Amino acid sequence: MGSDAASPGNPPGRRARPDNANRPDDADNADGPDVSTRPGADHLSTQRRNLLFGLGLGVVNVAVLRRLGIARDVEAAPSSSTASAPLPSTITPSGPVVATPAVPVEEITLPPPLDGAPGQPPQGHRFQLAITGGRVIDPDSRFDGLANVGIDDGVITAITTETLQAETIIDATDRVVAPGFIDLLSYEPNPFGVWLKLADGVTTNLAMHGVNNYAAAFFRRYENVTPIHFGGAFHHHFLRGFDVAADIGDELSSLQLSSLEALVRSNLAQGFAGLSFSPEYSPGTTTDEMVQLAGLGASRGHVSFFHVRHSDPNPPGTSIEAIDEVLNIARSTGAAVHIEHLTSTGGTFVMAQALERLNQARAEGVDVTACIYPYDFWGTALGSTRFAPGWQERYGLSEGDLQVAGTSTRLTPETFAVAVRNNTLVAALGSIPEEEVRLALAEPWMLVGSDAIITASQNNHPRGAGTFARTLGRYVRELGVLNLMDALAKLTILPARRVESMIPAMGAKGRVQRGADADLVVFDPVTIADQATVEEPSLPSTGIDHVLVAGQHALRDGTPDRSVVAGTALRGRF
Repeated sequence: MGSDAASPGNPPGRRARPDNANRPDDADNADGPDVSTRPGADHLSTQRRNLLFGLGLGVVNVAVLRRLGIARDVEAAPSSSTASAPLPSTITPSGPVVATPAVPVEEITLPPPLDGAPGQPPQGHRFQLAITGGRVIDPDSRFDGLANVGIDDGVITAITTETLQAETIIDATDRVVAPGFIDLLSYEPNPFGVWLKLADGVTTNLAMHGVNNYAAAFFRRYENVTPIHFGGAFHHHFLRGFDVAADIGDELSSLQLSSLEALVRSNLAQGFAGLSFSPEYSPGTTTDEMVQLAGLGASRGHVSFFHVRHSDPNPPGTSIEAIDEVLNIARSTGAAVHIEHLTSTGGTFVMAQALERLNQARAEGVDVTACIYPYDFWGTALGSTRFAPGWQERYGLSEGDLQVAGTSTRLTPETFAVAVRNNTLVAALGSIPEEEVRLALAEPWMLVGSDAIITASQNNHPRGAGTFARTLGRYVRELGVLNLMDALAKLTILPARRVESMIPAMGAKGRVQRGADADLVVFDPVTIADQATVEEPSLPSTGIDHVLVAGQHALRDGTPDRSVVAGTALRGRF
């Protein structure tokens, strides 16, 4: 549900034109410590050393410690017509800080190239752009070391420890160079929120919670106008109501189901990737209906995404029963399935049991994954079925726990009814146990997805602006729930792998390898943090210096370049 979790789009019984893509994001739309050292100091402070241990930053000698571990007074900035400085003949493997002998350059194993990638350009080649001196992390190959990255025509064409000549150089000393983040669980890339995604390190925005539109209109609307790549899934909940004209509590007739099947076929053929189901928001949806449509998608290699039917552990209708419904759909159809925002729907208050259920299914061979967002509260529009009578008992909340997103206003029993009529999005404070966030994040196959994108109204959950920086700042640096490599995998290669069978272009994303797309983020692991709050959900993340999208410099020294519209449409295969 993400806050949007639900992304219900519209209040119960109300339908909007699908080419009006401005749906309420709901929908469903803590900063890290100030750690610094004296520039030029020969030794790390105890605080800094402990921090590096938490980040999993292995360093092989004092020279590299100085190079990677000491904060600079001046941010890295690109300069033109220059050559990179040579790297020390050492690498920085993932793991604790250790004093081990230097590793000769000739023994370094760099990330392998993608299949079919051309050979590395000869020595003396002048790259269009180079990122030098950074700690390159490629979660796909598990490479973690100092390297220079050369880029030409939007593609990574070299990863090397040798000096690079380039028209433009980004100095990444003391920074991490990683694949651009992939937001698997977002919504339409509206022109307000997309820049906040960019500031959070996102280079690919996938609306896998479902697009409130037809495929052709969706791609036509955003092609050549957005700074980051985009794609999306068939939104069963929305199109069931708009196109088939079924109310949310209605079971479909055989004629309606046939019409919906035809709609799935045509929209997958026009570029949608996968199907998104939200039976909590369309309670009339039967398991048989989802089986039929998920099976249709599976026959074409498409994944089905689920905002599951129940969000609490209390009968009738429990979260575990909702997870079992999804797993049974997967078993009966052979479909790959993904459970959305598990901490807010399906796993709330029963996370250990939910993870056990999912791990059992994975051990049986069921292709199931899930994602979460790193916040201890959900939010959604009050007109959705999530706030059907009895919500207080289901979630252990009262009106005073509901804060109008984008304001400091808490609801009361008197103001609740008015907010419901306005379909206001509220943050349900204290609705997700923090220990369940940590438990889910630690699961190796768990992905991270925002389940939101900020709209101009700013009546949105702050995760639309801060999910990725928060993961790396709070849960890696501050709490040590994950090491940096594993956290980056959840933001990059794992979401790429989840969808690349149905979106072929994703096979070149989520990687720092020769032949991969030059979608890259350069960030400071010591300062990266989210800033967005319930009151101010559009505050951009900090600590992210540079973001490249298809090799174009979309975020420079922390500031977006609004002239860059390098985002491309990511269409599914049918």
